[in-house]
Amino acid sequence: MEKDSKDFPLFFLGDRLEFPPVENANDDGLLAVGGDLSPERLLLAYKSGIFPWFNEDTLIMWWSPDPRMVLFPEKIRISKSMRKVLRSNQFTITQNTCFKKVLDNCAKAERRDQEGTWITPKMKSAYITLFDKGLAKSYEVWENEELVGGLYGVDLGHVFCGESMFSKVPNASKYAFIKMVQELQDKSYELVDCQVHTDHLESLGAGEIPREEFLKILQAKP
Repeated sequence: MEKDSKDFPLFFLGDRLEFPPVENANDDGLLAVGGDLSPERLLLAYKSGIFPWFNEDTLIMWWSPDPRMVLFPEKIRISKSMRKVLRSNQFTITQNTCFKKVLDNCAKAERRDQEGTWITPKMKSAYITLFDKGLAKSYEVWENEELVGGLYGVDLGHVFCGESMFSKVPNASKYAFIKMVQELQDKSYELVDCQVHTDHLESLGAGEIPREEFLKILQAKP
């Protein structure tokens, strides 16, 4: 690895399975570029508080923002309207029944202030490989046997690293997120990694913590 400049210590990854210290990330959280999306590198990244996020026409970009957006499961915020949805029979939820379909729908979902998608064919292939190895999972929301929402992420056993969600009808992604968090709380997960701030996640109870605090929780267990 080599530094680009003193003012912007961007690292270029080669074939070696390694990352620079996360403290080297710039103010936006960008830490390194290059490398590959092998399961081994992805797993090392997530265990180190790093995640990939890039467009199809760029090098792989690796991020570790400070502060970090997280949700402690016990702090999940459920509005009155969502409590009604949860009590109703409008939706049903499943796990890991159609991981690829969830990926495809997340890639197609329109995002505010975002053109195109970062869930490129290479990213899809990489996360499908993680899923096949039992390291990623999806939650699917159904309405009248139609897939209407869901989310996916990387499961580290005590921390769930959320990657993306989609919703084809109102409240479907919120339903998936709340149901997931309730299950993780029952299983004593420490937190859900939400990566970066969004108003939507904040409305559900997520908040920012210092990266150093996040890493201590992340690395507290193997």
